[in-house]
Amino acid sequence: MLTITQALVDQIVAHARQDHPDEACGVVAGPEGTSRPERFIPMLNAARSPTFYEFDSGDLLKLYRELDDRDEEPVVIYHSHTATEAYPSRTDISYANEPGAHYVLVSTADADDGGPFQFRSFRILEGEVTEEEVTVVETY
Repeated sequence: MLTITQALVDQIVAHARQDHPDEACGVVAGPEGTSRPERFIPMLNAARSPTFYEFDSGDLLKLYRELDDRDEEPVVIYHSHTATEAYPSRTDISYANEPGAHYVLVSTADADDGGPFQFRSFRILEGEVTEEEVTVVETY
């Protein structure tokens, strides 16, 4: 189960909305070993694509060095789908290389109607996708 604050959900959805029609992507870091997402880190989609996201390799290296320096780990890895439901694609599954992370997907497919966005979380281990419950709280 992913427990996440409303403020972080709002930041992830706002990033997805801002980058639409391209996919948005980023990380929410937390203290090592806690599985508690705390620090929102929006990333640039180096692919600048409505159907694919890619972290810039230089930005990713910088991020992992920063996480190491701060004794943090990527608790949530998020991205948006702009025309499909919030479910991992085959490409998403093949790139999922953080076994402890929650993979959050936001669908902005209905962005033009201004309706609520799909916000879903998954665990992806060795190619197996398992959806998990998301509990949104005000504070931890």
